[in-house]
Amino acid sequence: MSRLKGAVGRDPRAGFRTETRDCSTSVPQGLLKAARKSGQLNLSGRNLSEVPQCVWRINVDVPEEANQNLSFSTSERWWEQTDLTKLIISNNKLQSLADDLRLLPALTVLDIHDNQLTTLPSAIRELENLQKLNVSHNKLKILPEEITNLRNLKSLYLQHNELAVIPEGFEQLSSLEDLDLSNNRLTTISAGFSSLSGLVRINLSSNHLKSLPAEISRMKKLRHLDCSSNLLESIPPELAGMESLELLYLRRNKLRFLPEFPSCKLLKELHVGENQIEMLAADHLKHLSSILVLELRDNKLKSVPDEISLLQSLERLDLSNNDISSLPYSLGNLHLKFLALEGNPLRTIRREIINKGTQEVLKYLRSKIKDDGPSQSDSVTETAMTLPSESKVNVHAIVTLKLLDYSDKQTTLIPDEVFDAIKNNIIISVNFSKNQLSEIPKRITELKEMVTEVNLSFNKLSCISLELCMLQKLTFLDLRSNFLNSLPEEMKSLIRLQVINLSFNRFKILPEVLYHIPTLETILISNNQVGSVDPQKMKTMENLTTLDLQNNDLLQIPPELGNCVNLRTLLLDGNPFRVPRAAILMKGTAAILEYLRDRIPT
Repeated sequence: MSRLKGAVGRDPRAGFRTETRDCSTSVPQGLLKAARKSGQLNLSGRNLSEVPQCVWRINVDVPEEANQNLSFSTSERWWEQTDLTKLIISNNKLQSLADDLRLLPALTVLDIHDNQLTTLPSAIRELENLQKLNVSHNKLKILPEEITNLRNLKSLYLQHNELAVIPEGFEQLSSLEDLDLSNNRLTTISAGFSSLSGLVRINLSSNHLKSLPAEISRMKKLRHLDCSSNLLESIPPELAGMESLELLYLRRNKLRFLPEFPSCKLLKELHVGENQIEMLAADHLKHLSSILVLELRDNKLKSVPDEISLLQSLERLDLSNNDISSLPYSLGNLHLKFLALEGNPLRTIRREIINKGTQEVLKYLRSKIKDDGPSQSDSVTETAMTLPSESKVNVHAIVTLKLLDYSDKQTTLIPDEVFDAIKNNIIISVNFSKNQLSEIPKRITELKEMVTEVNLSFNKLSCISLELCMLQKLTFLDLRSNFLNSLPEEMKSLIRLQVINLSFNRFKILPEVLYHIPTLETILISNNQVGSVDPQKMKTMENLTTLDLQNNDLLQIPPELGNCVNLRTLLLDGNPFRVPRAAILMKGTAAILEYLRDRIPT
């Protein structure tokens, strides 16, 4: 606020130097005036070769308009200006920054990416309030030691520079949460890095690292570690003890084997493609209870263990371009959305089946379980001898796959015989898709103590009955391609629901009840008429990682949505908004969220 609040009765210009006029051509006075009120100044893409003095001195000098008119209204009292807290001078031609940077001590955000900087001024140490520094896409060869004085820094982006070493004392950046050092020339990471105990995300990809320090395992809050495109031949076994790790990228290295992951209970994505891994053993898999994505493409794997079926959360499995000749039939029991097998010498699955896609491959593998499995017990044999009215019920699926499947029958009602066929068997999944159902079968409540997945897609449902809300063990719900425009408040009782698919319905807003299901990880609501979302409520959904809003009626994207930092996938294509532009959308979720955060008014 004002540096002259006590200067009542004096010339309000006292103690200030008159603002120079030589910068008006490069920085419009209107921008400076607005910056004094908002505390934010954006000078990106202005072809600047140096930062004008009036920018560094924006909170020091008397503004030019003060020389022209001393009779200011209450709203124009320039001496009560706001200190500059956010300065964006990206996408220019800056080769250096002046030490006058110290004249902006209130800065919390400094964005100077995409310039031609070779170093940073030592005066940067005086920006003690700085929380975010983006110096990516420059020509930095070294970092000044003074950068270690920025004890409040939370986000530091140094990607796409020419850094070969990190300065001593870097571990003093005790508040750092997000660090990007990708696309530099680093050959080693010191053990001192482990002292950055607050780090949540670190990107070390595209460097020249041959090893990682074992001490990295001391980063107890680290969730995202990217070491892709390096020269790593092995991973320290201590890495497998990082309990908070959720995303691990080790693609394009020289790894010959994987460590076990006994403590990585939260690991959701493991990317180890384009290495030299020859074996995938049961010990590599048995602890990955939360894994969603397993990418093993372009390695030297010869087989896949039966224990792959333990990965019940797995959604995407990429095995392409290996030496695999056969697959375990138990793979068919997984609920995969994507399975890549191209480039393998498979002899047990015909090429035409593979070409039909993931679901046909899984269906084929499940059928082989039946063909090659052990003989059934007497009770199962008796069940298989069904009455004529039950002949359309897939009893094998009930007994072997724990699946109640009555899909693609074009029926308007689910016959009682379908539920009767369950007898004393356990049912985990229900598939009533591709029918003509206008209401949910009431007898589905008989499964409330066991069913975790329900597929009611491609029906004619216009409302959700309370019977569905009683399935409190439900984790996956597919309601796409119906006639729904709302969801009942009672659905908040689905306290374990992780994935819901509402695509191709008639929703005009994101259903309010979804904000009150904290376990949700994936919301798919594309191809509706959604016109708004509530970013404040969405921020409270700490487990939400995937949000698909494609092909809706969103006229604007609220900048506060950028605060939903847990989102890994945000899909917005096909909406009528103007910003973010397509170029930003193409850069992916991280770029979209950063773009939105930069536009949050302060």
